Amino acid sequence: MKKLFCLLFVLAAFVNTVFAQDAVYQLSSHILDIAEGKPVPDVEIILSKQDKSGNWSVVDKKITDKNGRVKDFLPEEAGVSHVGIYKLTYCTAPYFALRNQQTFYPFIEVVFEISDDSHYHVPITLSPFGYSTYRGN
Repeated sequence: MKKLFCLLFVLAAFVNTVFAQDAVYQLSSHILDIAEGKPVPDVEIILSKQDKSGNWSVVDKKITDKNGRVKDFLPEEAGVSHVGIYKLTYCTAPYFALRNQQTFYPFIEVVFEISDDSHYHVPITLSPFGYSTYRGN
């Protein structure tokens, strides 16, 4: 009976591995504090999309994980296009307040355009008085 149970367990694990599909996302981001040389956890990032009239609407809100990352903006779905102009708002004031640090940037907005169905990674490097961004991979 033990052998049968073990065999069924292994078979179930195999089937789960073969047929399980991980969700795929088109947009990710991360924050690195270059003054500390460390990732920035627990920062809210707000994703907004611009409509044809130039108005912004919030699409999603996420919190960076312990590695300063958000990996799951814009889930890829059959027949859904995410082409458009987007804005990521990094709510940095609480991060600096927790460290009793003064900052020039209470939040940072990064505007960018998604023009196809490839993956987009928008990271920022951050310090209390400066930041930089680029299109990563």
